[in-house]
Amino acid sequence: MAYTPVVGSSIRRQLQDREEKILSPYAALNKKSAGRRVKQEDDERDIRMPFQRDRDRITHSKTFRRLKHKTQVFLAPAGDHYRTRLTHVLEVSQIARTVASALCLNASLTEAIALGHDLGHTPFGHAGEATLNELHPGGFRHYVHSLRVVDFLENRGRGLNLTFEVRNGIVKHSKGRNDIFPENGAELPETLEGQVVRVADIIAYVNHDMDDAQRAGILKEGDLPADIRTVLGERHSKRTGAMVRDLIIETLAAGDGKLHLSKKMLRAITDLRMFLYENVYRFYLVHNEFEKAQRVIRDLYGYFMENGLGRFNGHSWESLGHGSWPSEEVAHRRVCDFIAGMTDRYALRIYEQIFLPKPWNARGVGF
Repeated sequence: MAYTPVVGSSIRRQLQDREEKILSPYAALNKKSAGRRVKQEDDERDIRMPFQRDRDRITHSKTFRRLKHKTQVFLAPAGDHYRTRLTHVLEVSQIARTVASALCLNASLTEAIALGHDLGHTPFGHAGEATLNELHPGGFRHYVHSLRVVDFLENRGRGLNLTFEVRNGIVKHSKGRNDIFPENGAELPETLEGQVVRVADIIAYVNHDMDDAQRAGILKEGDLPADIRTVLGERHSKRTGAMVRDLIIETLAAGDGKLHLSKKMLRAITDLRMFLYENVYRFYLVHNEFEKAQRVIRDLYGYFMENGLGRFNGHSWESLGHGSWPSEEVAHRRVCDFIAGMTDRYALRIYEQIFLPKPWNARGVGF
């Protein structure tokens, strides 16, 4: 029987009631959200529920739009078909929504976490992240900075004021080279939707990084070890589909509110990650560009710490309200935030303006 909305009743309330009837008992419900960082009353006339509003706030943010010019693996790619940080989060979102829908989880929450999970990434991908981690006294982790972006930096310093569930999923999405399913449950997001995004992130990047490495001529299809190809398949789409199906089938079969992969699939994904680390991420041409990018970030950081941000973001140290020179802690924080927000091409353009000599006629002097 087709669902018919009740005329005169709150649409949002009907959607909330439908969530309770349709979604899994392990799903996060909008009406049971732990709320926003800053208390905000929802407008009953708004048909969007909290997690939908979070998704919209993220996709309309400036930081989200800048992801299209941030590196995934291949730095400042000239080709039109290499992944960027934006296409990566879109692929993660698509995979995560597929899994969430099959498991009867909250698709809007899943999508919001997926679209926001990499907002804190630096220019030049992990090269930028590693360099800021080295230079900033408090260290730098992109997932922690993603939370800083949505809490404080976006919307002219007011942040996006997202729900706890989205913020928690963002800050706990990363696993680095650690186990896909860690023994320490404290490493995992508190919602199953957040955990889905965490696994979808792995599924997305191991497949699209393999695809981009082939596009770059670093790998050929036959380079992938036979035991991995036997489990995952011979093509990009086959491998992605195999991982997603296994995750859904094994999780539904267990029915315990946790995500599961079969032993052979978990081994194949783990082996593929290691294969990419050894044969792509450490490939000498990729590594050489990595080192160049690190030099750009180091030089920019040192310059801004010495001279302030000045005309590059509209103010000098004097205009920050800290006197002629801010405290060293404040200076580091502002420089780190500024550089982390740059796109690859903006960082290169600023580097050129600061450090590369210009011909005299470029300075307005004719001969």
